Formats: sequence, structure tokens, C-alpha cells
Amino acid sequence: MRRKISHTFTAHDTLIDLVEEDFNILPILSRFSMPLGVGNKSIGEVCAEAGVDSEIFLLVVNFILSGVIPPDKASLEAAISIVDFLHNSHDYFLAYKLPHIRQNLINALDPTHDDINPAIISFFDNYVTQVSNHFSYEEDHVWPYVRSLGSSESDTIYSIATFSQHHEEISERLNELKNIILRYYTTSMPDKMYDVLVDLYNCEADLSSHHDIENHILVPMVSELEHNLKNK
Repeated sequence: MRRKISHTFTAHDTLIDLVEEDFNILPILSRFSMPLGVGNKSIGEVCAEAGVDSEIFLLVVNFILSGVIPPDKASLEAAISIVDFLHNSHDYFLAYKLPHIRQNLINALDPTHDDINPAIISFFDNYVTQVSNHFSYEEDHVWPYVRSLGSSESDTIYSIATFSQHHEEISERLNELKNIILRYYTTSMPDKMYDVLVDLYNCEADLSSHHDIENHILVPMVSELEHNLKNK
């Protein structure tokens, strides 16, 4: 359940105010390529300097904070901006976040558990493969389809409903790994393993938000675009 935020953020709020509202928004800033060292600049100013569509940025961050989606946001430009953000998110998870967790997990494994440590790493690696395959489908099929909408190259057979019907949650297996560690893994280095658990909880929540953005922002937006194109 999303918590109640102080207000809906606008382009006039400072980026610092947004981060102080909920520091968990920081990974989202990185995936929009928002710079550090922003001083007291407004969200609108930082977005303009970074070449980011402020309306799309605010759409995403306000949705993550509150679950609220403003009406009348369906346009091809908006859909492509969401796809660009989701593509950056894929890069973030596969090139940074998941390798970072894997290295921390290796460092936290107790050498007295040589019998089960390889199974834990294998479990994590299999999960990363599942995530990579999930993302590859979107990169190879869904994002090109969205970008081609309304053009002569648009796929008239594929639809966003096909994606939606087979779009599975990918954060659930992280919950299994968390439970294995919490319930059964003893260690002489608890601080290191607690850090790993924090990483796993944060990554699970981040992947869940990623999934929600696809389901509750991108899919309805593209569905409306398909409907409008069909009626033209």
C-alpha cells in the first residue's frame, strides 16, 4: 500500500524537497539521468537542464509515491518517454543493481557453510537470468512496438494486450531468497548479511514499482493510443 504524501509534486517544487519526501525515489532519479549537485533548483529547472520531460518525470515519481495517475496523459511522445525510462531501468538493474547485490552476497556468505553457499549463489544467478529474459522480451518486442505506433512500420498483429496478458511479476523469487536467509542462514558476519537483506528488500520494492509503471501507466496509455489509431 502506498503511503499518503504531503502533496502532489509539481515542476515548481525543488528536487531536494522531492528526495526528502521519500529518499527511496533516488534510484528513479538515476534512471532519468538527473544530476547531483542541484542546489535549490526546481524540478522543472533540473529536468530542463538534463533534457528530461518534466511532465513524464512527475507522472512517474508521483505515481510511485502515491499511486495516483493524472488523466489525459496518453500521447505517443509520452509513451515513448515512458519506454525510454523503462529501458534505462533495465540497464540499471542488470548492469548495476543486481551485480552489486551479488557481490555483497558473496562477501556476506559465511565460510563455514561451504555446503550451501554455492546453492544460494546459484539461486540468485538463476533469478538474474529470469529477470534478464523478462527484460529481453520487452526490449525485443514491446518497446519497438510502442515506438512504431502510428508509423508505416507499426505491427498490426501485436497489441499491448498481448504483453499485458503474459506480464508476470518478477520480484517474487527475491522474497524466497530473503526467507531462506532470514529463517535458516546462520552467520558469524550478521552485519554484512543484514546489508544484503536491505538490498534485497529495496530491490524487490523497486522491481515491483517497475512492474506497476508498466501495468498501470504504459499499458493503459498504449491501449488508448491503439484505440485512437483504430478509429482514425
